[in-house]
Amino acid sequence: MKTRKELKEEYLQNKFRMGVFQIRNIVNGKVFIGSSLNLDAIWNRNLSELRLGGHRNPKLQQEWNTFGEVNFVFEVLTELTQNDGATLDYGKEVREL
Repeated sequence: MKTRKELKEEYLQNKFRMGVFQIRNIVNGKVFIGSSLNLDAIWNRNLSELRLGGHRNPKLQQEWNTFGEVNFVFEVLTELTQNDGATLDYGKEVREL
């Protein structure tokens, strides 16, 4: 069985999809644009917040409540490739995108 330290190190070695995304209302074309170092996790967070009625963007939440989940799509606009050994500040890079 792996130790907590080994599991943490293994997790830190994972490469996540990172980049810019949008949540688009397919009825009226309005979009919410954001960026993340983990696109899969940010989609799960946004989806949970919207379903629970507590999204940090009240206008998006209102649209979600009005039009319903079936009228929204999550789309990746740009992905940033993670380079082994690079000393880039990926958080800064993603925000600049």
